[in-house]
Amino acid sequence: MGDTMDTFEIKTVIHFGENSLDRLRVLPYKKVLIICDPVVVQSGMIDLITAPLSRGQIAYEIFSDVVPDAPIEKIAGGVVRLLQFQPEAIVAVGGGSAIDSAKAIREFTLQINNYGRIGLIAIPTTSGTGSEVTSFAVVNDTKAQIKYPLVSSELTADEAILDAELVKSVPPSVTADTGMDVFTHALESYVSTKHNEFSSALAEKSIEICGVFLLRAYLDGTDMHARKKMHVASCLAGLSFNTAGLGITHSMAHQLGAVFHIPHGRANAMLLPHVVEFNADINKHSRSQQEYLPAVKRYSNIAHILGLSNYNKVMSVRSLVNWIQFMQKEMNIPLTIQELGTIPPDAYFAAVDKMAENALKDTCTPTNPRIPAKEDIVKIYTKLWSF
Repeated sequence: MGDTMDTFEIKTVIHFGENSLDRLRVLPYKKVLIICDPVVVQSGMIDLITAPLSRGQIAYEIFSDVVPDAPIEKIAGGVVRLLQFQPEAIVAVGGGSAIDSAKAIREFTLQINNYGRIGLIAIPTTSGTGSEVTSFAVVNDTKAQIKYPLVSSELTADEAILDAELVKSVPPSVTADTGMDVFTHALESYVSTKHNEFSSALAEKSIEICGVFLLRAYLDGTDMHARKKMHVASCLAGLSFNTAGLGITHSMAHQLGAVFHIPHGRANAMLLPHVVEFNADINKHSRSQQEYLPAVKRYSNIAHILGLSNYNKVMSVRSLVNWIQFMQKEMNIPLTIQELGTIPPDAYFAAVDKMAENALKDTCTPTNPRIPAKEDIVKIYTKLWSF
């Protein structure tokens, strides 16, 4: 840890629980721009947002030209719209992409135009990215096939509204992908080199909730108790990694998303067992050692929180890997790229070298508990193809 001062801050005011969307009725703004993905409008979910705004006599316009992995062109379109409408705040509604887009649109507007202040209220419609409380946004250079993470505390939303009403129609496969994204956020931040007591507490709680409620939410989307819990778990994991950072599961998943468009949470879930083995330096052939890497003790703590009791550290890490793979199987997440059935082997292996290079440069890599060499990353991508 060294002798440098650590700082822990939660900038975002979080409204959660029953009827938390009522907060929109009493926002301290007269005019807001709603930025959301098209699905929010098409599904009629937008009414849950516009009704309380109307009751509060707050003027609004809707900008829904948002796509996953926000390309720079789409961000520019949002900036134009914002400058035309001149709102006092943005209400961002959607998955990580919509919230990331809103953050980037606000940030770029403030930079090109001495606009003053623009509030940001983030309302997630998936229990996944934690973007509503983080200081990150990812924008995509589609031509170069590279995702650029923006990082600045200025990006953080002023308020987040966690209302499980918005996630009850999320289909099982998306519940699985986003739920494993939550688990990955919590686990990676828990073992990261920048973890501290505050981030660890948030990560532990998030993992405990995933252990009890993720499968329940997957098996029955109308189980509102499980939905509420997972929605909170997503936010807790976001608060944790916002301060502690992540690891190479994310660095590698970003490449699989940019090149092969594998959904982010699914890519994380598929990579995670391999990364745990790499970080712990323990695999199915390991025996007890005198000395273990520091991550091993932390993975053992997590195994304990998930109720996987074991008599030694090797077994604890093995049981954690097995639990992750059990969850993948239960929720129909492929364990290998081959199993996805959409990517030909030659295309995949042709991309591995470049993906490994970009993963090493990714902003999530420096906080990984074990420093990887390029060949380590290549090895994990290779293992991921098939067992």
